[in-house]
Amino acid sequence: MMNLMSINGTKAFIQYDQEIDMFRGEFIGLNGGADFYAKDIDSLKKEAEISLKVFLNACKEKGINPYKNFSGKLNITIAPQLHEEAMLVAKSQNISLDKLVSIALQKTIS
Repeated sequence: MMNLMSINGTKAFIQYDQEIDMFRGEFIGLNGGADFYAKDIDSLKKEAEISLKVFLNACKEKGINPYKNFSGKLNITIAPQLHEEAMLVAKSQNISLDKLVSIALQKTIS
């Protein structure tokens, strides 16, 4: 995926902040905020490692699980017409609406 960086198995979303002329990274899937900034990619990776280490150490000291737990449940709001059409497609394929959405998400992510 674009704009993602992996630091020690933890993914971070990266974007360029034009106002401060720096790259900004933010870890995804943590139970709190851990972000980092740098002018270039090599420095960004170093700052990311430091930020993640500090965050994980703080969680360990406090006895907190540093990572979010995802339930697998997703509550979304879509247009009624799209809902109806999706239900019809699911029914025509003899699958549940949940399965149809799961398939569509997997195709989009892959």
